[in-house]
Amino acid sequence: MPRRRRGGRVCALEGGREEEAPPAAAAVPSALWASQLQPEAAAGQILLRGIFEIGRSSCDVVLSERALRWWPIQPERPAGDSKYDVQCKEEFIEVKDIFSVKLKRRCSAKQQGNGTLLGITLFICLKKEQNKLKDSTLDLINLSEDHCDIWFKQFKKILAGFSNRPKSLKVILNPQSHKKEATQVYSEKVEPLLRIAGIKTDVTITEYAGHALALLRDCELQEFDGVVCVGGDGSASEVAHALLLRAQKSAGKETDSLLAPVRAQLPLGLIPAGSTNILAHSLHGIPHVVTATLHIIMGHVQAVDVCTFSTTGKLLRFGFSAMFGFGGRTLALAEKYRWMSPNQRRDFAVMKALARLKPEDCEISFLPCISSHAVQERKAEGSPKSDGANPWQTIQGPFLNVSIMAIPCLCSVAPRGLAPTTRLNNGSMALIVARNTSRPEFIKHLKRYASVKNQFSFPFVETYTVGEVKVRPRSNSGYNPEEDNGQHSAAPEKSFPWNVDGDLMEARSEVQVKLHPRLINLYGGSMEEMNDSKVTCNCL
Repeated sequence: MPRRRRGGRVCALEGGREEEAPPAAAAVPSALWASQLQPEAAAGQILLRGIFEIGRSSCDVVLSERALRWWPIQPERPAGDSKYDVQCKEEFIEVKDIFSVKLKRRCSAKQQGNGTLLGITLFICLKKEQNKLKDSTLDLINLSEDHCDIWFKQFKKILAGFSNRPKSLKVILNPQSHKKEATQVYSEKVEPLLRIAGIKTDVTITEYAGHALALLRDCELQEFDGVVCVGGDGSASEVAHALLLRAQKSAGKETDSLLAPVRAQLPLGLIPAGSTNILAHSLHGIPHVVTATLHIIMGHVQAVDVCTFSTTGKLLRFGFSAMFGFGGRTLALAEKYRWMSPNQRRDFAVMKALARLKPEDCEISFLPCISSHAVQERKAEGSPKSDGANPWQTIQGPFLNVSIMAIPCLCSVAPRGLAPTTRLNNGSMALIVARNTSRPEFIKHLKRYASVKNQFSFPFVETYTVGEVKVRPRSNSGYNPEEDNGQHSAAPEKSFPWNVDGDLMEARSEVQVKLHPRLINLYGGSMEEMNDSKVTCNCL
């Protein structure tokens, strides 16, 4: 019987010799072989070889250190008949794309025990278009218990060798994110994949603002390999802030005068379940839940730059991006209408802020950065890095909006990013200022973010690449939200709203924003970001 012959053809090669093209693949032309099998996948030693049914074909299957390869078993061809050359097409997957293996069984209601063995199922992470990842399966059908047991154990051994992949995760879930869909997103899309991958989870559902911060400050994290946040930008930023504060405390750092913070001890995974998902979108290149989950499962880690926000020498928080002026006022307005849906609240706040558009008189000092390529050119020319003058530059006047961003800030309303020239870890921030102009011109500038045109090609918009920024308001009164209700009473204290990663931060005086390269590891990373990760900047 063919099924029995499959069991007899398995072999485990001891000692591991260099892999050679098997006889069954001899009919494959060399050009086709080269196009199907990449050099890095072809290298390695043979671990197992046997016969499985894949699809509806009996296949010769070879497992090496780097790849699983298979091709249909063909009958002996007549001399000179070339039609089998096309049919005998080799296929392969790289073992690094496998994230789980299970024994495939058929169970019936009347049957006792584990059911009838059908073979082995491999769970695979596939790369699709536009940075998207997709989970898939490959069934290796063989009815032999001994045959499948050998292969199953070898696959488990290979998977155990990926030490970068998490085995236990602390999950923080915000049930109020977006349309209160975070719980459903996790239970239907995230948790099933984590369970298949064999990852243990401990889930905490947050109950109030600041809950994640309080939880991560005190809970034990030694048993976890990483932390996962299921929520929007505010939740993700709060968890990142909490992990970094915990790292400073563990290192004995004083957060009131934090000059050189230490890195977070655990990587953070971001599952997009909010209204804008700027952090997850910038990290993965796409706000896709399955993509984010697979990056976590596969242990893909990206070091990301982080900013500290301080005032009068005291740390306010860690963050990735901030807006002052129009961006801060819009968020302050939106926070007053939490009873609205997220999209309605955002649109209403934007319209109301535009209706009451006014500039903020302030002084902005910044420390410019130059690219590493420019530094090399200066060294080659013998030019000093600095001529001894004060490297800080200052601009002042009325500004409608000030943006300071250490990440590209991709989102649905700005598909190219609010700061398209910034990368996740190039050691610099984008400082984007919009000086005072007419309301129609400012609206044109905002609309450009959603188009393919350059949103910065306006005479009132200036951009700088910086490593540190100080924003000092020069007006005597801060923002009074009561003015938006038609009341013009003076604010009890001078306070200026900032939008930091979608969270409202209020400051009464100068705010200093400083970049700290690669301060936290995040699970994920788009292909563009991984390719550009070597591009760095240097502050003067």
